[in-house]
Amino acid sequence: MLGLNFFMTKTKNAFVAWKHKDYRLFLIAKVCLTIAIQMQSIILSWLIYEMTKDPLSLGIIGLIEAAPALTVALFGGHLADRLSRRKLLIWSSAITLSASAFLAVYVYDFGKISTWPIYLTIFLIGLARGFHAPTQAAFWGQLVPKEHYVNASTWNSSLWQVAAVIGPAMGGFFYGWIGVFYSSLVVCAFIIVTMICYLLIKDRHVDYHNKTESILQSLKTGVNFVFKNQYIISAISLDLFAVLFGGAVALLPVFADTILHVGAEGLGLLRAAPAVGSVVMAIYLAFHPPRKDAGYKMLASVAGFGLCMIGFALSSSFVVSLLLLFLSGVFDNVSVVIRSTIIQSFTPDEMKGRVSAVNSIFVGSSNELGAFESGVMAKMMGLIPSVLFGGGMTLLVVLVTFVKAKKLKELRLP
Repeated sequence: MLGLNFFMTKTKNAFVAWKHKDYRLFLIAKVCLTIAIQMQSIILSWLIYEMTKDPLSLGIIGLIEAAPALTVALFGGHLADRLSRRKLLIWSSAITLSASAFLAVYVYDFGKISTWPIYLTIFLIGLARGFHAPTQAAFWGQLVPKEHYVNASTWNSSLWQVAAVIGPAMGGFFYGWIGVFYSSLVVCAFIIVTMICYLLIKDRHVDYHNKTESILQSLKTGVNFVFKNQYIISAISLDLFAVLFGGAVALLPVFADTILHVGAEGLGLLRAAPAVGSVVMAIYLAFHPPRKDAGYKMLASVAGFGLCMIGFALSSSFVVSLLLLFLSGVFDNVSVVIRSTIIQSFTPDEMKGRVSAVNSIFVGSSNELGAFESGVMAKMMGLIPSVLFGGGMTLLVVLVTFVKAKKLKELRLP
């Protein structure tokens, strides 16, 4: 009986953030929008490649979406600290919906389309993302009390990973089954559900103290806060360099073809492995939140990620490589949950939009830059040495942070 009560208490604590209705609606909105964006990404990639047969066009897609997102992110964070975050989420989702609806109408007659309107659609989606990402990251902290931040952050990360796996699969399935027009309508349906959820959430007031502050001064204040807070800058830096130097995922097609000899099916499993590992760890963290010694756990998780990259570079076994990528997702999720909780816990509410924007710029850009760095280093050093270099640099960053960021080692989350 005692064991059953213990289990019931653990289960209840694992879902403690779910008891808040607005947070549940927020999670549904986040999952639906993530699925929609991931589906859209697959649909647009296939569409553009079918039209051009040029691999470079696929790289242009990433650039056109990332450029506006990163450019307006700081301004988006500024607005998230001044205006209603709920309304900003609704309006940015409406822009994404409009772009997706335009695409559906435009591609109805597939034989008479050109690429530039599709690139314009991608640009608008990237622009909306620049406003949506920092606002969404700032908003969820208003929906749960501080003592539930770790649990809420865990569910944020785990459900995002699930949606990020489901979305591309759905995009490919629907594209092959019903074509680009009806697939785009499915994307629109997911975005509409997102907007309905945001409309049902009760609006929260942001108490912005310095209302006479100019936009530039506001942005400067947000950036300065990040760089002066050792907890936040250490957490962001660790994640930034881990992604920047641990970009072996960008080289997976080469590993699958030349080292592991597994083909397209094996490549799909290799790509999915980190996400599966992340979800498994998220479930564990829901029952065992990393509150005590959080700084040490974050450093250890990033070091573990670096070791996985080194092991992956040295492996010629598909099973071993799959296991190491799975473990990289396990370690990465620990880092993501702790970083997200640090930002929510140590940032005043009136600055969370700008701080989330800085985090979005650093971590968001590191994905693109990490892929670029991996390609350049592979060209200069060779495939395996480049990944060994990236893993070694990740371990070096952990060592430097361990020595320099003394306060991080004392961190305990609420």
